Amino acid sequence: MKFKRIAIDTSKHVFTLHGVDEHEKPLLRRELKRNQMVPYFSKLASTEVVLEACGGSHHWGRVLRELGHNVRLIPPQYVKRFVKRSKNDRNDAEAINEAAARPLMRSVAIKTIDQQAQGIVLKHREMLVNQRTQTINALRGHAAEFGVVAAKGTAKVTALLELLTAENGIPAVAVGMFAQMGAHIESMELAELHKKDSLCRALSEIPGVGRLVATTATLTVDPAKFVSGRHFAAWLGLTPREKSTGGKQRMGSISKAGNERLRQLLVVGAMSVVRYAKPGSKSASPWLLKLLERKPRMLAAVALANKMARIIWAMMAHGEVYRRQPMATA
Repeated sequence: MKFKRIAIDTSKHVFTLHGVDEHEKPLLRRELKRNQMVPYFSKLASTEVVLEACGGSHHWGRVLRELGHNVRLIPPQYVKRFVKRSKNDRNDAEAINEAAARPLMRSVAIKTIDQQAQGIVLKHREMLVNQRTQTINALRGHAAEFGVVAAKGTAKVTALLELLTAENGIPAVAVGMFAQMGAHIESMELAELHKKDSLCRALSEIPGVGRLVATTATLTVDPAKFVSGRHFAAWLGLTPREKSTGGKQRMGSISKAGNERLRQLLVVGAMSVVRYAKPGSKSASPWLLKLLERKPRMLAAVALANKMARIIWAMMAHGEVYRRQPMATA
């Protein structure tokens, strides 16, 4: 049996298939267990296989591609519009097939094994940062119950532990727990993620783009997937969401699409530039100072983040170096 396209609704153990012929007529509706996937698709002739871009889809994309099939991943938010009535696995698989039939439907690039492994490094670092923050907050809260108060910040933890150790009125059990918490915080000191390659060092020269932003962009962004810097900034969700109708243009807040973590880092980096922006500053361009005169600081930061994203794409796509703009004079 020859299929034009097969859509798969994935899960941990059961996979629901929906196949159509050249006339978009359904020919296949069945479920496969996880260990049946490879034997089944290895017997099929080469065809188009479509999945939602979700957990595990990149793995199956690589597996099915090795079996000779043409694999596409579609963003889930685009598939949702094609679901009819009740949500179940069969309706989801049919919706994926309907979405894939649209000629202008966008797809997600399948990640390589190395790209997924590098992404784990960034996610694990973020988890460790959250755990360290939680531990520090817990330590300060417990210390306050014994009347010991210290300033906020990771740099103040050592001084707080010294105060707790020197305090005579604290029971030995509590002192021991404080020591364990201090050792936990110290063990989670994060290793340097800034890779020793020319691209990462070059991106770090952009004002507001530190080592973490440069590393995240290097590991997660493929500049060849975007036709321009504007396209890349729009993919990151740093462009306004349009709500125009009747010939009237209405621009709303940013769309917040694409890579949420990279967008967040760019906005935070832009805020650090905006915070110290003043005439004569190395990081504040005349464009930014004029923008701050007429717009709120947060709006200016998002606009700067958009500009930073375009610069990052240009440097990654064309191998250029950052050309610092002239300083603004008073």
